[in-house]
Amino acid sequence: MIHFLYLIGFALFVSVLFAVFSTGTQKEKIIYGAKTFAQFVLISLALAWVFYFIPW
Repeated sequence: MIHFLYLIGFALFVSVLFAVFSTGTQKEKIIYGAKTFAQFVLISLALAWVFYFIPW
């Protein structure tokens, strides 16, 4: 569970920074930040699900 919280924290921090330093209007920045956050979380969860089935 703690890894998931770290993932959420990292995704939130990086998405906010990406949104702040992006160009465009305030609305475009918020949408970009939200999309970036969702992409971080969803791609990470998808990769975790795939890696779960790989025998190490």
